[in-house]
Amino acid sequence: MDKSGSKEAQDAKPLRHGYTTGSNAAAATKAALTALITQDEQTEATIHLPIGQDVTFTIVRCEFTLERAETEVIKDGGDDPDATHGARIIAEVTWRDESGIELDGGIGVGRVTKPGLPVEVGEAAINPVPRKMIRQAANDVLKQFEVDRGVRVVISVPDGEEIAKKTLNGRLGILGGISILGTRGTVVPFSTAAYKASVAQAIRVAVKCGCEHIVLSTGGRTEKYGIDMYPELSEEAFVEMGDFVGFALLHCKRQGIKRVTMVGMMGKFSKIAQGVMMVHSKSAPIDFGFLAKVALEAGATEEQAELIRGANTAALVGDWMQAWGYPGFFELLSSYCCDMGLKEVGGGMELDTVIISMKAVLLGSARRIGAEDR
Repeated sequence: MDKSGSKEAQDAKPLRHGYTTGSNAAAATKAALTALITQDEQTEATIHLPIGQDVTFTIVRCEFTLERAETEVIKDGGDDPDATHGARIIAEVTWRDESGIELDGGIGVGRVTKPGLPVEVGEAAINPVPRKMIRQAANDVLKQFEVDRGVRVVISVPDGEEIAKKTLNGRLGILGGISILGTRGTVVPFSTAAYKASVAQAIRVAVKCGCEHIVLSTGGRTEKYGIDMYPELSEEAFVEMGDFVGFALLHCKRQGIKRVTMVGMMGKFSKIAQGVMMVHSKSAPIDFGFLAKVALEAGATEEQAELIRGANTAALVGDWMQAWGYPGFFELLSSYCCDMGLKEVGGGMELDTVIISMKAVLLGSARRIGAEDR
């Protein structure tokens, strides 16, 4: 019997990771600047990803003159493609009179119009890690060819404005196109049975290694914060659950884990606080009415609550609550997360919630010990 076509066999196959818009933009930048300097057509570019891997990208178009070069790559989203899968990512590189590397977004790259995002208002929506990757790629080429000149890099996505309609950019105040994103360099297929299986496997490994306390994080930065919080725990105790909060908590319960700590940021944890246990950006929107309610409970004024109802990101709400002097807001939100998490699993464990900022600063925490539901 041929099992290769069965759903089980397909789910068992390792999923192919894709590469972020940031990685593609960095590769295109490296190829374009190399073509500008060497005056040779480039067919591929190899860059170093934040997770420590070297990856080679295919350059599908390369054009250049003595003063300008432009290259294009096609974004590959892997086995869990998002709205940007197949997008054309273009880097245009020109010389500039001033020293240093100037970076901007062109057609199809959004422009930030509201606060609360990692990029300042008015800037192209190229996030901090991609910015660093693009600049590093350009600096590497300049160093390789011993060139001491200023460079201007413009990243464009010709279909970006249309693609952005399938994203939350409009709601976030990013207008005119998509964002250039990525913190790892790779696109991890979060919304799949195989990823859930990897979470379950990590929890089972932790149990087998004798872990009674597991730290669940939503991503790389929150996992690092958890590791710094609990240096006494073994590496097996730290599990990156991604968006699958309810699944991870239930699996911890089934495996007999006595204590679980969840570490995350405002956006995803504001959803957990309401009982949303799958926190992918497409699973449920941020409920700013709920955040306004919590703010009122923490002592905020009705005027402040009204501002929160009209906010564009949960991170911005967090910034406001800090600025307005309501640290109790984060404790309340953490408590709600604990309560909803214990409700999800039916009690029977100790559950901590730790909320941090995008700059890895502790905002608030809470702890609950849930008796087993009868």
